[in-house]
Amino acid sequence: MHCHLAGEDKGLWTPLLRWSIFGLAGLVFAFGFYRTTSVWTTRTPWKPISVRAVDWVDERYQVKKPLEAVLSKPVPKFALRWWYCLGGITAFLFVIQAVTGIMLAFYYKPTPEHALASIQFIETEVRFGASIRAIHHWAANGMIVMCIAHMLRVFIVGAYKAPRELNWVNGVVLLILVLAFGFTGYLLPWDQRAFWATTVGSEIAGSIPVVGELLLVFLRVGWTVSELTLSRFYALHIILLPILTLAMMGLHFLMIRRQGIAQPL
Repeated sequence: MHCHLAGEDKGLWTPLLRWSIFGLAGLVFAFGFYRTTSVWTTRTPWKPISVRAVDWVDERYQVKKPLEAVLSKPVPKFALRWWYCLGGITAFLFVIQAVTGIMLAFYYKPTPEHALASIQFIETEVRFGASIRAIHHWAANGMIVMCIAHMLRVFIVGAYKAPRELNWVNGVVLLILVLAFGFTGYLLPWDQRAFWATTVGSEIAGSIPVVGELLLVFLRVGWTVSELTLSRFYALHIILLPILTLAMMGLHFLMIRRQGIAQPL
């Protein structure tokens, strides 16, 4: 109170900690009192608010049984080994990429004049900005490594064979999408390394027979890397590729749930 009256900003942590402790204790006491009186008055066991919310929704839409049929499928003992978790790790890294990417998008400006400056602003001025960008960077590398490792495991154990051929094709498409994420994201800082890496990468795409020139023009939005290329890559990176990846991941998981996990050789 003295700090508020005197206009001081020193020694604020002690009263803040004191009020936090007393406030938390008051909330715990109020919740305990409400729970006890509820049990006394209703003469029924206490149900947490989360259980009540689920029951309320289930009474109206009957969603418990369909969800139980999907979620209560037991995992075979052989699938509890760590190398069967590589696909799940890849999906987890994709979630990390989505969360950190959204955080970075709040400050990033996809224009040639402001792209690098906005990256430097994130690194130096935004609180935890450098950490979030580092997590985004290393999670992207980890996602590529885990995706390749997952596909190698599937190939080694023969899980690509009938009746899982379409799931293997789906996985190959997901690998291409993951690599496309890395390629499109590399240009976004718009520095010399990003510019020339994109130039070389798009020229490699342009060397593909028949469709090479068309692919080159599509990626660069012309014959040279320009500000339009930056806009094209940014739109691909944050809109088109996430939508395609989510759709393919949903189909991938659906086929796994439908067919089960392949037996080891």
